[in-house]
Amino acid sequence: MKTLKYLFLGALTLSFGAPVAAQEESPVEAVKAIIKSNAPDADKQIKGIYKKNKKDGAVVVGIGRAYYEAKDTANARVYAELAAKMNYGPAYILLGDITALSDDGGGAARYYDQAIYFDPKNPDAYYKYASVYRKVSPSGAAAKLEELRAQRPDLPVDALKGRILYMANEFEGAIAAFEKADRSKMEERDLRSFAMAYYLTGKHQPSLQVAEFALQKSPRDAGFNRLAFFTNTDLKNYDQALVYADRLFHQSDSAKFTYFDYSYYGNALNGAKKHDEAIAAYKKALEQEFDSNDKRAGVVKQLADAYKGLDDYDNALKYYDQYLKDVSKASLTDYADLGRLYVQYADKLEGDAKQEKLKKADEIYADLAVKNADALEYSLFWRGRVGTMMDPEATQGLAQPFYEELVNIIAAKAEKDKSDVARLKEGGNFLMVYYLKIKDDVAKSKEFAQKVIEVDPENETAKQILAL
Repeated sequence: MKTLKYLFLGALTLSFGAPVAAQEESPVEAVKAIIKSNAPDADKQIKGIYKKNKKDGAVVVGIGRAYYEAKDTANARVYAELAAKMNYGPAYILLGDITALSDDGGGAARYYDQAIYFDPKNPDAYYKYASVYRKVSPSGAAAKLEELRAQRPDLPVDALKGRILYMANEFEGAIAAFEKADRSKMEERDLRSFAMAYYLTGKHQPSLQVAEFALQKSPRDAGFNRLAFFTNTDLKNYDQALVYADRLFHQSDSAKFTYFDYSYYGNALNGAKKHDEAIAAYKKALEQEFDSNDKRAGVVKQLADAYKGLDDYDNALKYYDQYLKDVSKASLTDYADLGRLYVQYADKLEGDAKQEKLKKADEIYADLAVKNADALEYSLFWRGRVGTMMDPEATQGLAQPFYEELVNIIAAKAEKDKSDVARLKEGGNFLMVYYLKIKDDVAKSKEFAQKVIEVDPENETAKQILAL
């Protein structure tokens, strides 16, 4: 519902001791009971209560609020306007709430501003103004709360600013505000937003610190246990992550789990080298509901990585192939990772089985350059490297054409980055030795030795060849 953008009723409603006591007195309770009864003469009965209390703004607003809570905004507005004629601040808060239901944030803000004018010490008006205005201007919403600080220095304004900025996705601003607040006095929801603001901006260590602080008060809180579990996993504190994972799954109140919890559990187990358990966690994740096929495919890829951790390359390749089929658009990096998987598998094998996997890797790297011309250098580099694995004595010269094309491309560049230099050195070292030892072509060997010496002046092999 659009109205949720503006109203934060229930869990997000402030309770700062605003003048609500009158709403709980018998006239208002009587109105609530009458509305609930659906009596035929309900309006007549409520008008009678109003007439007896029409000079009491709190009761009149209370009647309007009772209608509002019953979703009868027409009658709610009638009584709010009657109370507003008395210049009673809470009447304008109710009018703002009613207006917000029509998705009119600007109109709601104007009513809240009037509430502040007539009742400048009521924090609800400031907070609700900031809540609706945050979509227009998060900084303007925060500025309104600074006005509250001047009126009510006893209230946790910094925490409120943090809350508003967090809801506006202004995470850095929210962090700055929360950091000024006293954590020991912050509401649980603000501690949660504080920790999440850190987490969403990649500040995992301070996020963990806030979560651990909150868990001192609420050790069975699923949200904070989850956050401590996730942040420790991201920080590669895998043993500690597993402690919090156990707390989440077995020692938290009212915890509900999603595929994300199980996949993160798999990540922590994988990081702790508990690959068998990680596989079970990923498979549990795949049993859950997903909101997109790509997210499910991502877990399949993680499962493949877990099998790789066990050196079970058959299953690793099986699930990686499934990932490539399931994901909506595989990236070049995905295909490059598949090539490396075949190379790693080949490294565990001998003879024809090894050659078979290397040939498959070579095909994948060759296809990369076909898929995207920008991947040419990467393709040549890995085809050269795979060639040296297939032909370690270089008698067949399998690596030569790829390394040679790569080295010539890089050598012609006016500027070379670290990756360029590393690739040129690897390819050039192979080529100068290959042409000298295998082809007995000193001139060609010197050509590549010169290209190597230009990026690696202390290369002894290149020096010796150039001295021939």
